[in-house]
Amino acid sequence: MNPAPTRLDTAFAALADPTRRAILSILSKGDATVTELAAPFAMSLPAVSKHLKVLEASGLISRTRNAQFRPCHLERAALDGVGDWIEEHRKVWDERLDKLDQHLRGLQSGRENKDGS
Repeated sequence: MNPAPTRLDTAFAALADPTRRAILSILSKGDATVTELAAPFAMSLPAVSKHLKVLEASGLISRTRNAQFRPCHLERAALDGVGDWIEEHRKVWDERLDKLDQHLRGLQSGRENKDGS
């Protein structure tokens, strides 16, 4: 039985799609309406709306109501959470790879000494 997806899981799932990443790039410059977000894409407004629903469910964007407009807003804190997770794991893998590099250099150095080189 799989546990319920976390906010991080839904954020990574949302970020897996190139259209959604492009939408986030647009929103990084400021709030935008669905029509404004749809302009660069060769897809219908309902298709863009589906992408926005995924981004909203993941917490990466929010939508507010301003008269008849519902501008989308990038939730930087949620994106920062994804970046923090990546940075934490990058550090772990950097340390592991550094240790592996040291180990391989030690092995190579030992072989060179046995060969008389």
